[in-house]
Amino acid sequence: MFAIVDIGGKQYRAEEGCQLVVDRFDAAEGSTVELKPVLVKADDGLRLEAGDTKVTATVVEHLRGPRLVVFKYKPKRGYRRKNGFRSALTRLAVEKIG
Repeated sequence: MFAIVDIGGKQYRAEEGCQLVVDRFDAAEGSTVELKPVLVKADDGLRLEAGDTKVTATVVEHLRGPRLVVFKYKPKRGYRRKNGFRSALTRLAVEKIG
């Protein structure tokens, strides 16, 4: 059984026991959160209406993504700018679908 859940405007495929790395989720580490299912696939078939199905997940950790370097320059002018960026992420462990 799996479910497609909506987290922060993005959709992820969640199965029981899997871990998802999503954009920073506003919850404390170790807390339990309920996710909004969009679509549920069970043994009896595909259901577009999730109905009363709930997806429960635990916040494992907050982390930062890989380092990205943004470098701008204009030739023959001595103009150089270097910026770095790391996205704020959260790792969720899906506990239960149902």
